Amino acid sequence: MRSGLTELEAVVAVARHGSFRAAAAALGLSTSALSQAVASLEARIGARLFHRTTRSVRLTEAGERFVDEVGPALADIRAAIERAGDDGGEPSGSLRINTSAGAARWVMEPLLIPFLRRHPDVRLDLVTEDRLIDIVREGFDAGFRTADVVPGDMIAVPFGPPVRFAVVGSPGYFAERGSPRTPNDLASHSCIRARMPAGHLYRWEFERHGEALAVEVGGTLTLDEPTLMRDAAEAGLGLAYLAEFHVAEALAAGRLKRVLDDWTPPFDRLCLYYPGRRHVPATLRALVEFIRETG
Repeated sequence: MRSGLTELEAVVAVARHGSFRAAAAALGLSTSALSQAVASLEARIGARLFHRTTRSVRLTEAGERFVDEVGPALADIRAAIERAGDDGGEPSGSLRINTSAGAARWVMEPLLIPFLRRHPDVRLDLVTEDRLIDIVREGFDAGFRTADVVPGDMIAVPFGPPVRFAVVGSPGYFAERGSPRTPNDLASHSCIRARMPAGHLYRWEFERHGEALAVEVGGTLTLDEPTLMRDAAEAGLGLAYLAEFHVAEALAAGRLKRVLDDWTPPFDRLCLYYPGRRHVPATLRALVEFIRETG
């Protein structure tokens, strides 16, 4: 790597990706070169940083401490390199963003694709996962999440309209089971339950005329991925509670129908967020300006 920090970058990348092969691809190295860099650092510091098996790679206790301390320091070094090379011209270089898969679909077409067309020298690395992570520790420049979960010490830049949820089911399901008129009617329906990244089951949230409800629904199917929930609802397996951007196409095509519409007002907006205490690279500044320009 041009930064001269190959061994440190290698360790952090393997910790982030959980795989030597994926880390090597992300850094533009061969797997053998990456492995050699990690082994060389372990030999020099006299500690094993990873437990390796044929199927998995995970940090040792010493490795966890090392990455916790080195990760933020590497981010500072990258920022210093970017500041030194930032001449105020056309932004170029990498931009690493973490987000959920649903939010990625929400921002890709209206925001990220036109942004990359305007700034063709920017290399965007978009990583999707549902769990909320520490973007600084994991080596990301920024993230996209709804405003309610953005950490309080981050700068948040809202994008797009407020996110709204929908209770949906297939026409065949409603023909057989009827439609709920209030959230309490869900007790007599089969619902596709959502398991959150922390492991708990999500309680469906509703609000109307100042009355707020959080309903613990029942059903025979529990999933942890919105696309699978949508597919299951289309197959008639039950009702699903999903963000509108997950089901807009299926609703427009008639594969799904919506109920309890007056109980699902808009919630928080999606935000780009990033640490304000650090240098903001030119690529991220350009994206922030683009969001503010396009709304």
